[in-house]
Amino acid sequence: MDGVCVVITPLIALMKDQVLNLRKRGIKAAAIYSGMTRDTIITTMENAIFGAVKILYVSPERLTSETFLKKLSHVKVSLLTIDEAHCISQWGYDFRPSYLRIGEIRRLFPRVPVLALTATTTPPVVSDIQQRLGFKTENVFRMSFERKNLAYVVRKVEDKNQELIHILSRMQGSAIVYVRSRQRTKETAEMLNSNGFSATYYNAGLESATKDERQKSWTKDEVRVMVATNAFGMGIDKPNVRFVINFDLPKSIEEYYQEIGRAGRDGQQAWALLLYTYADVHKIRYFFTDMADPTKAEMKLKSMVNFASGNSCRRKALLNYFGEKYEAAFGSVSEQELGARKLGSVSEHALETRKLGSECEKLGSTGEYLSETRTLGSTGAPVLAEATTTGEADGRWCCDICS
Repeated sequence: MDGVCVVITPLIALMKDQVLNLRKRGIKAAAIYSGMTRDTIITTMENAIFGAVKILYVSPERLTSETFLKKLSHVKVSLLTIDEAHCISQWGYDFRPSYLRIGEIRRLFPRVPVLALTATTTPPVVSDIQQRLGFKTENVFRMSFERKNLAYVVRKVEDKNQELIHILSRMQGSAIVYVRSRQRTKETAEMLNSNGFSATYYNAGLESATKDERQKSWTKDEVRVMVATNAFGMGIDKPNVRFVINFDLPKSIEEYYQEIGRAGRDGQQAWALLLYTYADVHKIRYFFTDMADPTKAEMKLKSMVNFASGNSCRRKALLNYFGEKYEAAFGSVSEQELGARKLGSVSEHALETRKLGSECEKLGSTGEYLSETRTLGSTGAPVLAEATTTGEADGRWCCDICS
């Protein structure tokens, strides 16, 4: 394809990594992002104008620069690619106002084809993305949201530190532990190290050199556990992550799905473990006061709470949320032992929803959640039935509910 492919992405670490890998393969690639000097940006753009760049990565903040837009108008753009396209929708879980400026790029190049990519989007957001990008007709290519090698486990626990130590002592392999705050990344990593586990931590407040060093150590398996905020993981392609642990309840199912998706990329059995207490909901809601749309945030939290406290197949609940029909392989069992065989149990882990139940009443009942998912393509409420198998299909686990 003649011309330059412009890729708009918010992930600076991914830009750098992609440019490096493309150049190793002999492909002329460059990136423009915040922190670069004006002279470097102009030189990069002029290289693109004169054909010395084939793929140009751009952060969305650059779209507010008149100098950048003026230079870009002289580039022979052959394809416009928008990564993390859900960021353009106010109904997406990670809306970024800077993405709205992409419409101006489209007006500069009205005949240039557009490719919008996203991995965590519900059907209404998909429609909104196309509308905001000016698609003349709907044109969507979908892959399944199902990760067959990923098993889902949710545990209601009182002592998360004890549970985390227990899980790491029972399971082997590389792990990511996601926590809500920067301070907790440090505290949790120190706690793990003091208990004999090799761990480091990562958050947006660290210096770039420190983040790069810790990321490389973990990627090379010099460190087993990475404790991080959601600032870690975007664009990281480490295939042998055996389990992702959400130490704190995520704000939305989209955020949860994005984070657990970093496990098992080698196709081998991997685990997504969620630890929660009823207090998690209060901690998340504390941040809603500063949000532009607290009502939307409350809706998404409601869905996350219902997922965590539900007693039907986790896989089916996730896929239904994203508009994908799925029939649970095993049904549900009367005794939900959330430890499962491989993880063992440090205490009575039967499904407890009494404390969280009061939060569900405030946020909306499970029935309301199922009604919401039904509009996104669900076939209806899950049917509870006795498990007919030991909980493994083709040698793989489904979730804690399916035995």
